[in-house]
Amino acid sequence: MTRARTFPLLFLLCGSVLAWAVFGESPGRAAVILLVFLLPAAAHSPLVFPRSTGAEEARRLSALDGRPIVFWRPGCKYCLRLRVRLGRDARRLHWVDIWRDPAGAAAVRAVNDGDETVPTVFVAGRPHVNPEPAWVRSQLLPSA
Repeated sequence: MTRARTFPLLFLLCGSVLAWAVFGESPGRAAVILLVFLLPAAAHSPLVFPRSTGAEEARRLSALDGRPIVFWRPGCKYCLRLRVRLGRDARRLHWVDIWRDPAGAAAVRAVNDGDETVPTVFVAGRPHVNPEPAWVRSQLLPSA
């Protein structure tokens, strides 16, 4: 559970230390340094993604509403790319954080020869590893 917070906290800690070191000389420079470290901290944070559900719950919901399931993990640049490129449509998918859900990690390993390659998107029960965001968007059912 703490793996998801390690990278963001390291970025914040390093940025804070560097900003504190130059604060006496130049408060403006310190603010820029802090901002430079704050942006990757936010990008690696699970807070950027829609709320994660468990793999079993996501499968159950997907069977009911037909929405794709995205298996992801914090710190993955490909997951972040998918999330950013989907924009508001990202909330129309079911997201499973494999670092928080062992069943989700097992599902990803089962279709990726034992590797935890993410993002892995399941559409109608079929896995697609690191698909293009435009393709994922095309798999979404029209919103009502």
